[in-house]
Amino acid sequence: MSATASAAAGERAEYRVWALSGIPEVRQGDDIAKLIASAEPGLADGDVVIVTSKIVSKAEGRLMRADDREAAIDAETVRVVARRGTLRIVENRQGLVMAAAGVDASNTPAGTVLLLPEDPDASARAIRAGLREILGVNVGVIVTDTFGRPWRSGLTDVAIGAAGVRVLDDLRGGTDAYGNPLSATIVATADELAAAGDLVKGKAAGRPVAVVRGLPHVVDPGTADDAEEGARALVRRAQDDMFRLGTSEAIREAVTQRRTVRAFTDAPVDPGAVRRAVVAAVTAPAPHHTTPWRFVLLESEESRVRLLDAMRDAWIADLRRDGKSEESIAKRIRRGDVLRQAPYLIVPCLVMDGSHSYGDPRRDGAEREMFVVAMGAGVQNLLVALAGERLGSAWVSSTMFCRDVVREVLGLPAGWDPMGVVAVGRPAEEPRPRPERDAGAFVEVR
Repeated sequence: MSATASAAAGERAEYRVWALSGIPEVRQGDDIAKLIASAEPGLADGDVVIVTSKIVSKAEGRLMRADDREAAIDAETVRVVARRGTLRIVENRQGLVMAAAGVDASNTPAGTVLLLPEDPDASARAIRAGLREILGVNVGVIVTDTFGRPWRSGLTDVAIGAAGVRVLDDLRGGTDAYGNPLSATIVATADELAAAGDLVKGKAAGRPVAVVRGLPHVVDPGTADDAEEGARALVRRAQDDMFRLGTSEAIREAVTQRRTVRAFTDAPVDPGAVRRAVVAAVTAPAPHHTTPWRFVLLESEESRVRLLDAMRDAWIADLRRDGKSEESIAKRIRRGDVLRQAPYLIVPCLVMDGSHSYGDPRRDGAEREMFVVAMGAGVQNLLVALAGERLGSAWVSSTMFCRDVVREVLGLPAGWDPMGVVAVGRPAEEPRPRPERDAGAFVEVR
């Protein structure tokens, strides 16, 4: 199989790819490089050899007894990314995110499964070195496996191991044919080569090795394989992965990762992020089809200082009436530093518009409690959404103890009840790990 395209200078760009015949059934201890050299002694400098990981795994003894494939997947899993029924997308021991951790029960004896090579890059380096020793040629080697992909139907082969191959082609800093700067273009060359090889190898044709010829520029002319990062360079780092979790997993993690943050950096808060969080907040359940939430956003330093000063004065007056000492008062007032240090404040307010009046203290009390519960649900939505924007928060009750002062300073309607204040900002440090709570301690079943 060959592919052609028009080169910029008018010359024909071309490469050729073919599958090798004559590779026998591979068993533990077989030398993959010798098998390839026997099947294709005509390999040349600059060729790229595409090797299916399955034969590498067999040669390296990665076949294991496993009556329960799910248990084998568990053993190879580092992190569950997404789960739907019995299908699991996971991060495996090699750092690859894929279905079933790469555990393969096809084309293996009953009661066994095949695991991926323990270090696919090392496997590729060994094959490359073997071909250099046997045939005296400098080739690139790619070890491949079959992956599904987000947003795309169907499977394709990708590189999970590589040696002597430019796995990524970074075009940033260059220009396109129209002179436009390329600012984000990094080509996954190794994956493109893997897919090209798969077109001729097939999935069930018994041809596990292919050769690509005509692209010598992607092959490293040197021999210092040990210094290469290999196909691991293709794996996106956790901090760069915008889609690290499946949908339900992301929702659960967003809830559990919402933490109270009391120390913030000086980085400004994006008002758009806060408004997106408010949109999430007002999806909370509420009684009688009402909308009992209002959020006052204190985006200017002047508004924050004016409110906090007034609240501080009211608090000091309350503490003095309680007979507290000036030393005790000063200590208590310092608790408000979390609000003064935050670059952004939100005052959630409860409005009772649409509530029912029964003229009965018991039922009127229950009516207000319904609205207060809805307020709490709205604030929780807000805090979780802020966490999703990578913003830390702390919900502090202080405005509830001086509602008249808050209404006056902020010019709020008489019917707006401040329900605390939320400090918002970029966390100054990672929160300490929080142990998972046993749900059984909070559940009674009847």
